[in-house]
Amino acid sequence: MESTRVDRWLWAVRLTKTRPDAAAACRAGHVRINDRPAKPATTVAPGDEVRVRVGAVTRVVEVTRVIQKRVGPTDAATCFIDRTPAPPPEAAMPVARRDRGAGRPTKRERRILDRFRSGG
Repeated sequence: MESTRVDRWLWAVRLTKTRPDAAAACRAGHVRINDRPAKPATTVAPGDEVRVRVGAVTRVVEVTRVIQKRVGPTDAATCFIDRTPAPPPEAAMPVARRDRGAGRPTKRERRILDRFRSGG
């Protein structure tokens, strides 16, 4: 059975930008293999479920193929099955933004913002 280090595999399949980033995520407790915390040297094999938090997103992937070297994005996509749940619909809702340095909203702008936030 083929296996490799989890930090190397995360980097090779392009879930993290660099291998040190993958190792740091493991040390910080952001990587779990089959619901167990993983150190950078923990081995990963086909059939394992890997949960990794990259930025604000938690990715859940199932390992289908183990690779040692970094490959192109199309080849990397064949090495895992993405089982990440879809984000909740509230997260996709647009957020009202004002230009930086625009100051406090006027009374008219406040009414528009309130109308937007209440959905009316």
